[in-house]
Amino acid sequence: MKLRGRTAIVTGAGAGLGRSHALLLAGQGANLVLNDMNGDNAEAVATEIRDKAGNAIASQGSVTSEADVALMVERASAEFGSVDILVNNAGILRDKTFAKMDLADFRKVVDVHLMGSVICTKAVWELMREQRYGRIVMTTSSSGLYGNFGQSNYGAAKMALVGLMQTLALEGDKYGIKVNCLAPTAATGMTADLFDADVLARLSPEAVSPGVLALVAEEAPTRTILCAGGGHFAQAHVTLTKGIRVANGDDVAQHFGAIGNRTGESVPTYGFAQVEQEVESAKRSG
Repeated sequence: MKLRGRTAIVTGAGAGLGRSHALLLAGQGANLVLNDMNGDNAEAVATEIRDKAGNAIASQGSVTSEADVALMVERASAEFGSVDILVNNAGILRDKTFAKMDLADFRKVVDVHLMGSVICTKAVWELMREQRYGRIVMTTSSSGLYGNFGQSNYGAAKMALVGLMQTLALEGDKYGIKVNCLAPTAATGMTADLFDADVLARLSPEAVSPGVLALVAEEAPTRTILCAGGGHFAQAHVTLTKGIRVANGDDVAQHFGAIGNRTGESVPTYGFAQVEQEVESAKRSG
């Protein structure tokens, strides 16, 4: 069992992807702490795990509540002695076009997806630094990576999680903390109205969860954006083209073809790589 003795927190674990992730991690020997707003659902999944001789406890609460999250982490440490894995999975949808969207709905989605992940990660970060081991998964989305009509709030929150992952992976590296993103496509309560029955039948949550296992295992990568759905896995990258230097006063728009030429593009190892490329270009120009 790959995760024997490890303790994992999975948020939004009462149904759908969270439940599937939790069952797979438990099957690999991990102790599970199952967070969900619906305590009965979380307890049902915990019972399911215990009935299979696994270890699991339920923790009802909102990922947007620092008090709820602190209590959950305290319970995890008291029950199992550590927190080694955090899967930030909790989320909601409030889909409308930007023109029709209420700002309260925009804030709510950002609060749950982005700040919920921040609050949960902050609550385990020092524990992981002290033990010099941690695995954290942020749940991003193709809506954030590439955009999706009617999901400006969701897309903004999901792309923000990529930026959070990129920086935390750098900051956690010397402490043995690996941070990655999962971009899942699955038939869940959140997506039931987005696909027809035939497509939904092909997109089981169980076909996504092996990706989570790969991102939290001992040999996990870091700074990976893993896209998963229907048993198909791919990686997304944030790239930087080589670009060109445009003379002062020249029309940048006239050079978009050369600026955007993807030949020789790179995946920067850190944000300052853009600055370095720009400075080198300026030096070459004299």
